[in-house]
Amino acid sequence: MANRPIPESAEERQPARTLAVHAAGLRKRYGDVDAVAGVDVSIAPGEVVTLLGPNGAGKSTTIDMILGLTKPDSGEVSVFGRRPPEAVKDGRIGAMLQEGALLDDATVDEIVGMVASLHRKPLPVREALSRAGIEDLGKRRSTKLSGGQKQRVRFAVALVSDPDLLLLDEPTAGMDVTTRREFWKSMREFTAPGRTVIFATHYLEEAEEYADRVVFLKRGRVVADGSIEHMRMLAASRTLRAVIPGVARSAVLALPEVLNVEVMGEKVQVVSSDSDVTLRALLAAFPQARSVEVVGVGLDEVFFAIAGDEDPPVDQALTAEEGQTR
Repeated sequence: MANRPIPESAEERQPARTLAVHAAGLRKRYGDVDAVAGVDVSIAPGEVVTLLGPNGAGKSTTIDMILGLTKPDSGEVSVFGRRPPEAVKDGRIGAMLQEGALLDDATVDEIVGMVASLHRKPLPVREALSRAGIEDLGKRRSTKLSGGQKQRVRFAVALVSDPDLLLLDEPTAGMDVTTRREFWKSMREFTAPGRTVIFATHYLEEAEEYADRVVFLKRGRVVADGSIEHMRMLAASRTLRAVIPGVARSAVLALPEVLNVEVMGEKVQVVSSDSDVTLRALLAAFPQARSVEVVGVGLDEVFFAIAGDEDPPVDQALTAEEGQTR
C-alpha cells in the first residue's frame, strides 16, 4: 500500500483497547491437530497485514477466531477493544471468506442489499457494487456469475457495512490476472482513508506489493513478523545461487545449515540458516561450481527460508512447473 504512515510496532504504540486487533495466546485444536498453537499478534488501526504460510499453517483458523466464527480453546482476541461478535454486530468488521456462499435464486443487488439491511449505517448498495467494480452486475443472478465475478460480489458484501476492518481469506482465488489487478485497485481506494486490512494469500507478489507488514505462520505459530524490508533482511544472508553441472538436489540438501534447495537444470538456489558455513561446504563439495553468489531476495525466497521443506504456495509451484516447460 502506497505512502501510508504506519508505525514500527503496534504493541509499543497503543494499548490493547485501541488496537484494531489484539490476539494473545490463541489456540485451537481439532482432534490430534493443533491448527493454531499459541498465536500472539497485535495490529494497529490503518495497517495492511498479510498472513503467509504453508497449507495448514493456521491462517484460516486464525481469521475465523478474529471474526468470532470459531471459539479459541484458550487465549483471547479483541477487535477495536471489543469481543469479535460485538464488533461484527456494530458493523466494524467486513469479511470475504474462501467458501462464502451466495444465494442461488437472488440477484447481486438482492444479496448485497440483504446484508446491508443487517447493519445500522451501511453504504448504499450501488456504492458497494461500484467500489467492488461490479455495478453492471446488479440484476444478474448469482448462478450466472463466473468464479471471479462471485469473488467480487463477496467483496461487495464485505464492504457494504462500511467496516473499519476487512478480513480477506484468499480474496483473489479464482480471478484471472486482469481481475486480480482490478480487485487490488479497488482495495487501495477503499483502504486509502486508513482502514485496517488482514488478508491471507497464496500469491506472494500480492503480499509484496500490497501489504505493509507480513506475519508468517508455520504449524500454527507466528515464526516471523515484520515489514517486507525486514523480511528481506531476515533471509538475505541465507540465500545462495550457483551453477553446478551434474548436481543432485539431495547432495546439496545434505550440506550443513541448508534449509531448502531448488535445482533447475544446472542452476541451484540454496536457502541456508548460515550462508557462510554453507558456502564453504558447497565450494569444497562441488569444485565444478561457478557463478556462486549470495543474492538479494524477494518474498518468495523469504517464504522458502522460513517454511523450509514444507510445500510452497500453489502459484509458486505452478510458476516453477511452467518455467520448466518453456
